[in-house]
Amino acid sequence: MRPENVLRARARLGEGPAWDPAAEVLWWVDVWDYRVHRWDPRTGDDRAFDVDEAAAFAVPAPGGAVVGLRQRVVRLDAATGHVETLVEVPGLAPRERINDGKCDPRGRLWFGTYARDEGRASLWCLDGARLRRMGGGLTIANGLAWSPDGATFYLSDSPAKKIYAFPFHADAGTLGERRVFADRSGGASFPDGAATDAEGCLWSAHWEAGCVFRFAPDGREVDRIRIPAPLTTSCAFGGADGRDLYVTTAQVGLGDERIEDAWESGDLFRVRVEVPGVPVVPFVG
Repeated sequence: MRPENVLRARARLGEGPAWDPAAEVLWWVDVWDYRVHRWDPRTGDDRAFDVDEAAAFAVPAPGGAVVGLRQRVVRLDAATGHVETLVEVPGLAPRERINDGKCDPRGRLWFGTYARDEGRASLWCLDGARLRRMGGGLTIANGLAWSPDGATFYLSDSPAKKIYAFPFHADAGTLGERRVFADRSGGASFPDGAATDAEGCLWSAHWEAGCVFRFAPDGREVDRIRIPAPLTTSCAFGGADGRDLYVTTAQVGLGDERIEDAWESGDLFRVRVEVPGVPVVPFVG
C-alpha cells in the first residue's frame, strides 16, 4: 500500500475529501486558502472555486457540492460557481467555526465545530431544512464516519486524542450514548478525518503522525499507511471499485526545516487498498 502523489496541490490546509460517485470526481478543500476543489482523476484537472472564507468540507450533492464555510453551510453549483446559503449555525463565538462534515446513510448532513475554548464545540445535523444540535462537550469535532451497516457513528475530538463510537438510529437520525472507541492520548499525534471500509474498519488520518491508521471494529490498530507529509488531515474512499483511498495533507505551521524534509506537505495522495470503502451518500436535503 504505497502512497502515490496524484496532485501537487501545496495546500496550506488540505481537508474534507469526499468522492462524488455520480461525477467520478473528488471534492476537497483548502481551508485557509478559502478554496473548494473538484479534482478529476481521469484527466488530472483540479478546478478551484474561491469561496472568500474558510472552507471546512465539501460533500457531493446534485449539481455540485454542499460546503461547510466558516459559520454557514452552502450549496455550491459546479457549473457556475454560485454559492447559496442553506443555513447559518446559531450561537457560535466569533472565533468558532464549522469543521469536519459527512452525510449519513440517509443523506442527512452531519458536521462538527472547532472551538478555541475546551468543551465549547458541538455536533450538528442538517436534515432537509432543519438544523439540529446533536451534542456538545467537544473542542475540535473531527473524523465523522459510519459503520457499513449504519448502526455505529464515529467521531473524534482531536485535542482529547480520542475516537468515540455512538449507536446510530438511522430512522430517527439520533445517537445513543457514546463510548471511547480508541484512546490515542498516549501518543504525540491527533486523530483527524476518517472513513470506514466494507469490513467495518475505521481509517483515521492523524495530524503530526504522517500516517493513516486502520482500526478494527473493536478499536484495535491493525494497520497503518505512511504518508510523506507529517500533517495528514483526512481520508476518503473513491474510484470505480471503491479501493482508492485519498489522503489530504497540510503544510500550515511547518517551518522551513520541516518543509525541506517533507516537501510534499499539502499535496493529495492516493493509496490502493485491498478492502473497498463504504460508498458515499450524497446530500439529499
